[in-house]
Amino acid sequence: MTASFRKLKDSISTRKLVSAGLAIAFAIAMPGNPIEPFVSEASAASTGKSGLPLPRFVSLKSKRVNMRVGPGREFQVLWRYLKPGLPMEIIQEYDNWRKVRDPEGNEGWILHSLLSSKRTAVINPWESDKITGLASMHQEGSQNTRTIAKLEPWVVAKVEACDDDWCKVNVKNIEGYVSKTKIWGVYPDEKIEE
Repeated sequence: MTASFRKLKDSISTRKLVSAGLAIAFAIAMPGNPIEPFVSEASAASTGKSGLPLPRFVSLKSKRVNMRVGPGREFQVLWRYLKPGLPMEIIQEYDNWRKVRDPEGNEGWILHSLLSSKRTAVINPWESDKITGLASMHQEGSQNTRTIAKLEPWVVAKVEACDDDWCKVNVKNIEGYVSKTKIWGVYPDEKIEE
């Protein structure tokens, strides 16, 4: 290949890339953009179309739940969850679909009928590889009370109530208090009444 032919070929490739980039930019700027029809409205709102606040925590209702790339059954499955009660954070709404984030930070879309408003939390998911990742469940909402259980990372707990620092939880019919700093599924400033 001669130097002039290589230069011409590179020039054509560059023009194709620039043209493709402009076409994508134009498509994104167009109203009714088919590439991202569900992002613009929901991301700016603090209340979803359901009338409920965004973001908010929910839990998985079913024993088998698919998280998809987009809001529809035609989209590819990213993750399959097999643990009912696992908390999820809804960050966006589109029609009957909810964009959620799981305790590991994975994001995708789940059909709203597979989610429950029942509040749950997982214990220290960020410490699952540590030996000392156990969280203490106390008799009352204070470090100075008796420890009634040690909970391993990823244990799912039903959240019954929360104040500024502690949540009253239930794990397999054992009721006690866990520090908010030891769970994922409740916001730091969130209060939940019994």
